[in-house]
Parts: sequence; C-alpha cells; structure tokens
Amino acid sequence: MNQTTENLTQKGYKAYENADITVYWNASICEHAGNCVKGNSEVFNVNRRPWIMLGTGEHANIQEVIDTCPSGALKYKLK
Repeated sequence: MNQTTENLTQKGYKAYENADITVYWNASICEHAGNCVKGNSEVFNVNRRPWIMLGTGEHANIQEVIDTCPSGALKYKLK
C-alpha cells in the first residue's frame, strides 16, 4: 500500500494495529459485502467492539482477507 497513515486517516480510515500489521477501515465506503467476516470471523466480528481485533490472526491471512474487499474500505500496511 502506497498511502501513508496520515493520508488514510484524513480520508476517514480508522487504524487498528498490532506488532506486525496496521489495518485501516473506512465505514463510509464499506459495501458490507462480508468478505472480511467470512474470511476470518475471529479477526473481523461485527458483533463486538472493536470489531477488528488483530491479536487473534496472522498477518498473512489478514492480508489475504483484506485483498478480497470489493470496496477498498479495508486496507493494510505491514510494519
């Protein structure tokens, strides 16, 4: 991903992070296709707050799931 954290937060993305990866989510462009929840419901769970909990997933799988997001509402940056 070529965008900076500051650039993404200015565009309305919220950051979630752990030691390996930062995940960005923008609610205003999310199409609610559910690929994230279907791809890894332990990390992406809309029934809890925060709904993204990175401590429960490996960054390689999280990347794969985010790459299936059709709207671009989810993005990531490896550390």
